[in-house]
Amino acid sequence: MKKFNLFNEVIVVNKSDLQNIMLKGEEFGIDIYGNIIDNSSYTKDDIYIFKGKIDADLELIKSFGNKYQLVEDGDRVLIKAFGNWQALIEINTPNATYDDTTADGVGEFEDEGLENIGWNAVDFNVNYRSLVEVLEEKCEGTLLCIEQDDPYQFSGLGFIEDTKVAYDVLFKYVQERIIEVMKTDDDYKRENLDSDELEVLEFFKL
Repeated sequence: MKKFNLFNEVIVVNKSDLQNIMLKGEEFGIDIYGNIIDNSSYTKDDIYIFKGKIDADLELIKSFGNKYQLVEDGDRVLIKAFGNWQALIEINTPNATYDDTTADGVGEFEDEGLENIGWNAVDFNVNYRSLVEVLEEKCEGTLLCIEQDDPYQFSGLGFIEDTKVAYDVLFKYVQERIIEVMKTDDDYKRENLDSDELEVLEFFKL
């Protein structure tokens, strides 16, 4: 997955396109690539750095409010959006595959197929954190986040491009983890498993 760290990213928007949509007086969005999206064209694949309505009577630099940093550069507008992170969580969560914005970390997947894997995996001590790490390493998508090293801070939303590929990747990963656990931990030898754990084996075709 590509990490899109709002602390580092500058989103470039065409100035005239931005001014034109502001003059309409309607809600619009700006995605992480600087595309302007009118409210009739929103899709579940969009990841936004802005979504709302703007007063076109205000100066462009002031129009987004004090949580955005804007610089006009000829026919471009450069935007830094990290200051509005809390609002962006609310805007983007409905389209995210998983939410890693709380102190408790990832607790579920929004996709039903991935959530079935996560729910079953925990019976064999395979947690959501390890599943997310596999997704971020092996699957295409975007991790929209704010992250810094000192003091360390992280908050993010994960967007997987192809959930079927992600399903296959996680399914195989959990299969291998369960096999390893059953080999190395006497509590998980087949003869010691309870009915729930046996159902998990069936789910993972083991």
